[in-house]
Amino acid sequence: MNSEVNAVRRIVVLGGGSAGWLTAATLAAELAGEGPDALQITLIESPDVPSIGVGEGTWPTMRATLRRIGLSEAELIRECDAAFKQGSRFDGWLHGGEGDRYYHPFTLPHGWGDAELAGAWLQGGRDQPFAQSVGAQPLVCDAHLAPKQTTTPDFGGVINYGYHFDAVKLGHLLQRHATAKLGVRHVLDHFTAVRSHENGDIAALTTREHGDIEGDLFIDCSGLASLLLGQHYGVGLRAQKDVLFNDSALALQVPHADAQAPLASATISTAHAEGWTWDIGLPTRRGIGLVFSSGHTDDADAERALLDYVQRNGLSLGDATPRRLRFSPGYREQFWHRNCVAVGLSAGFIEPLEASALALVELSAAFIRDEMPADRAGIELVAKRFNEAFAYRWSRIIDFLKLHYVLSRRDDADYWRDHRSAASLPDSLRELLQLWAHRAPSRNDFYRVEEVFPAASYQYVLYGMRFEPALRPLRADRLVAAQSCMKDVTTLTRRLLGGLPRHRDLVQHIRAYGMPPAA
Repeated sequence: MNSEVNAVRRIVVLGGGSAGWLTAATLAAELAGEGPDALQITLIESPDVPSIGVGEGTWPTMRATLRRIGLSEAELIRECDAAFKQGSRFDGWLHGGEGDRYYHPFTLPHGWGDAELAGAWLQGGRDQPFAQSVGAQPLVCDAHLAPKQTTTPDFGGVINYGYHFDAVKLGHLLQRHATAKLGVRHVLDHFTAVRSHENGDIAALTTREHGDIEGDLFIDCSGLASLLLGQHYGVGLRAQKDVLFNDSALALQVPHADAQAPLASATISTAHAEGWTWDIGLPTRRGIGLVFSSGHTDDADAERALLDYVQRNGLSLGDATPRRLRFSPGYREQFWHRNCVAVGLSAGFIEPLEASALALVELSAAFIRDEMPADRAGIELVAKRFNEAFAYRWSRIIDFLKLHYVLSRRDDADYWRDHRSAASLPDSLRELLQLWAHRAPSRNDFYRVEEVFPAASYQYVLYGMRFEPALRPLRADRLVAAQSCMKDVTTLTRRLLGGLPRHRDLVQHIRAYGMPPAA
């Protein structure tokens, strides 16, 4: 076969939702069109399979993703009940007592890379939380303020941010945008079978009403079912339940107690004996759920803990009933096999903590876009690189999530005690903790260009959880430099607290008037 016959021109995405439509839009925005080298992108979506619809938080990377595919921030906020996310707040994770709270903000510490902030904070008495000492964002979040002003352009920020939104509405917005403006073909039909080439590659996906949909590269966005990579090719999961035990969740959507109540701009993660709850504030409602391990907590106890959280926060259930979700924590042994690559839940899922799911979709789609193979021979080379990159990313995510649990001192349930057991600790994280007993996390620990979590994120969690290292005292000049940065934070915080609008006010302004165009 000649190179033209082997050319990769037809991309078929199986599955809609946030993962499928974000992937299709990412590829179509830059690779589709009318030219001779343009790709044809088709998305097959079942009319009967609902979106899971609970992935309601993003990282700041989503701003660049939306901009590249041609969506505006105002569209997101108006059509997806969206608000701004400035990081995560952790309540009760250390011991569960009074004052047990810390932030993992999205903004890097002030002076990051130039000053030894962790050493200065540890050496200086720790009279206030680490994140608050090195940045303004925790107090901005406490004050329910926005990360930008009404005059700040689309996707610009005074401080770093991502988004909270209705995940089902996001999927619908991406669908409309991808089909109307980016040329993605939408096939609403039931997938019934795989037709293969003699060499084992996928040749086409058979549908009930539209027959065979042929392609050169197939992207599996079919969710936890993993219909192509998992079921057709039999690529198994690398189970992680021995490291991170959660395999269940209960999810609710409840109205605000007051329609004009302050709007949180951080995901609030609260630890309980039974597991932990997420609490995400959208303009019209709150998305709340409890994540737990079925090996430690049964459904009835988990539901009681969830409803108790709702009641303690002065919220009304109305007609809402908890939706039960089950998952097997793990990731695929390979993500790209032959001419099939899995993106989203079909590639794996660990748990909702730190909202890594959509970020992995962004990273996966961008990798495929940037490394799109020209022909069948190129697929093998790109697949190897993709598998290596994402095996590394998944392992880093697991280390970072486990860090939240292994540092906890809670002693009210086996759930927390078992999470601290040496047998459940990955070797890679054990080695890092040994290093961090004598120095702060640094760029030397995470050297990839696109690290999933930078060293600063590890510092926020370590010192938010009161990790006690034995660092060498800083030289006098370095201590003075770091203390100067922290004094600057005090001034910056005062300025931001006096100059930023209320979060809810900014969202309402954008819904009514939009935002200035991006520069």
